Amino acid sequence: MDYGCVILKKLGRREMTNESEDDLAHKILKDIKAPSDLGLLRCVQCGLCTSMCPASRHSEYDAREIIKRVLDNDESIIEDEIIWNCFYCYTCHSVCPVGNSVCEVNQILRQMAIDKDVGKKQIESFMSFADSFLEEGLGIIPKEYHGQLKIDYGKHWENLQENLQEVREELGLDSMFLLPEAKESVDKTLDAIGFKKRVDSIKEVRNRK
Repeated sequence: MDYGCVILKKLGRREMTNESEDDLAHKILKDIKAPSDLGLLRCVQCGLCTSMCPASRHSEYDAREIIKRVLDNDESIIEDEIIWNCFYCYTCHSVCPVGNSVCEVNQILRQMAIDKDVGKKQIESFMSFADSFLEEGLGIIPKEYHGQLKIDYGKHWENLQENLQEVREELGLDSMFLLPEAKESVDKTLDAIGFKKRVDSIKEVRNRK
C-alpha cells in the first residue's frame, strides 16, 4: 500500500470539507494571530517537529501530539498545562515540511486558555512586567527579579544597576525614563486598548490563592 497517497488523500478531504469549520483546528486558523499560510491542516504527523524540539527533548511536551490533539478536536488541550512548556524557539516552524508551526498554534491555544481563565495562573507571575508599563510607561526589569540576577551575574550586574544613571550620563545618553507628556500618551493608549483591565483580571488569580 502506498501510505503516502493515503495520507495525501486524507489531507485533501480534510482541507476540502466544510463540515467541521467550527472545530478546534478551524478556530485556530480563523484566529487573528494565525498566519494565512499556517499549514495546520496539512500536518502529516511525521514527527519532525518533535524530533527537533528542545522542549520535547527535555520534558513531557510532544509537539507532534499537540497538533494531533488539535486535529482530533480535543479541546482539553486548552486546559492542559503542557502547552506552556513551549518557549517559542520556532525550531518546529523552521523544519516542518508542510509549513505548519506548532509554536504559533501554541500561542493561540494559550490565549484561548487565558480567555477561559484556566491560563491566567500561568502568566500571573509576569504581571510585574505589566506594572512597569503602567508605572513608568516602558518595560524595565522588576525589582523582584534583581535578587536572582545578582546571583546569576554577580557584582558586575549589581554595580551597573546601582550606577546606571551615572553611566548613561557619562555616555551622553538621555534618561531611560519617558518624559511626562510621553508617559501620559502611553497611559491613555494602555487604557484605551484595555491593558489595565486585562492586568487586573489576571491579578485576581493572585488574590484567590
